[in-house]
Amino acid sequence: MTQITMTDTIEKSTIIDASVERVWQALTDHARFGDWFGAKMSGPFEPGKEVTFTMSSNDSGCENSEKGLSFAATIRDMEKPNRFSYTWHPYAVDPDHDYSREEPTLVEFRLEEVAEGTKLTVVESGFERIPEDRRDLALRKNTGGWEFQMERIKAYVEQNS
Repeated sequence: MTQITMTDTIEKSTIIDASVERVWQALTDHARFGDWFGAKMSGPFEPGKEVTFTMSSNDSGCENSEKGLSFAATIRDMEKPNRFSYTWHPYAVDPDHDYSREEPTLVEFRLEEVAEGTKLTVVESGFERIPEDRRDLALRKNTGGWEFQMERIKAYVEQNS
């Protein structure tokens, strides 16, 4: 049996001065998601579909996410307007590495109406299944990346409301 520790999960929250519906649109419309995330998305988000993220700038919060780097995610759930999730291979930046043999992590966005607008929480879990030789680096890089991306979505939604 695998014991899950606190280092298995990243959790970040922010309060966005906008309605749940506006935040939901920024998360689930692939073009809007790409705008704040800094990536071009290969197509619309639909449960069960794989989407390719191609980084469109060098400003993603991850120093190895150069423009043009691509990685795939599989959309899991779209429970309007409270939960959106996908799986992906965290910190998959080495073009010579075959990540398809690894278990992906689960990224969940949860939206909750609060007095100030919307509380958005992102949770990425499953790092215990990442190969040990890259687990700590993936966890550390994605922790910093999610801090940065939560600031980006907050600014994007508040500026575009």
